[in-house]
Amino acid sequence: MKSILTTILFIVIAFSSTFSQVVKGYIVSDSANLTVVKIWGTHEERGFAYGYLLGDKISDMVTGYMQPVFGGFLDDARQIIIDGEDLSIDSVFVYEAMALIDGMNAAGTNVANIDYVDGLVFNSFLDVVKLLGMSAEGPGCSSLMSWGDATMGTDLDGKSVISRHLDWSPNSTLINNQVLVIHVPSEEDEQTWAMVGFAGQMSVLSGFNQNLAVFQHMMSDFAGVPTHGLGYEPVWLTMRKAIEKADYNNDGENNTADLRDAVNGNTMGFADGFIITALAPSTSGDDGLIALVAEVAPQNPKITFRDNSYSDNIPGDNLYAANSEIKRNNSNNYCTRYYAVINAIGDGTEIGSEENWQIMRDNSNGSSGNIQFMQFIPELDIFKITV
Repeated sequence: MKSILTTILFIVIAFSSTFSQVVKGYIVSDSANLTVVKIWGTHEERGFAYGYLLGDKISDMVTGYMQPVFGGFLDDARQIIIDGEDLSIDSVFVYEAMALIDGMNAAGTNVANIDYVDGLVFNSFLDVVKLLGMSAEGPGCSSLMSWGDATMGTDLDGKSVISRHLDWSPNSTLINNQVLVIHVPSEEDEQTWAMVGFAGQMSVLSGFNQNLAVFQHMMSDFAGVPTHGLGYEPVWLTMRKAIEKADYNNDGENNTADLRDAVNGNTMGFADGFIITALAPSTSGDDGLIALVAEVAPQNPKITFRDNSYSDNIPGDNLYAANSEIKRNNSNNYCTRYYAVINAIGDGTEIGSEENWQIMRDNSNGSSGNIQFMQFIPELDIFKITV
């Protein structure tokens, strides 16, 4: 992993201002507060297309949400990126961020006059906020995964499913700039994947490839602080790498081990307390390769993984996560939503796609803070979302 501090001179020299102006992408649809975009090519080509096609929405996110949230701390946030000491960002993402800004400039939509450093601040949003000691609302969220015995005798017939709430502030700028960005990389070691989030996000808050979905939650009961100078990887970029690489750990499979190994690569932990849920096809093997929860933090224990072998009062081949530590420190910190799901799930069987959806809809909804509700069924190639 290369930090910006050690690569910035190389990048500035190597990244030519004559970057191709060909827009390798198009807007698939733009309705119901969700814009769907398909982009392809190298990281730089995809970045350029993203900025060119969605520059107006990115500018709106900058002026309507990001700049107000950081306020007088924005220069400090930028310095974290420039210094490259608290956060470490792979150079390929720096190139992509530069290309995104070039795309906005080419389209004439960079009305806030942002640069790639701003772009990387926004793609490291949660990590930067924590490192600055700020208090800013992050995503609450919850996920329910079901597979195997839990879905036998239903429309899923043993196949795996995850339903996920994205709970955040019902800010009008967030609501108006929701995007689903489909990436088709030309790099031989990468695969097609999609990000669900907000305009300007290159990183992954919610994302999936054909076999693996990853979703981030806040670990709201974590009260510790990060240590400066450790070069944490932004959590959303770790998640992106897990689903973008054709086979992150080169084991010949796409399953939750890709997310596990991507997370384990961050031996210093992460800048804040985060929860990540991951779901793969039911044919992946052991239960822990199908459904996994990671509970991570900057303090020991830095990385904890949970699967359905951990006793959490959710029966059978089901795994649920909200916003509290469960296995980490054996906290078993069950919130009201956790108890509601426990009661709703019964004996944990006969949970089809609709039942999985309804349990989450009726028992784990963030109410007015619920911005997105989605479901992924990898073996049926199904992804659905309500916004």
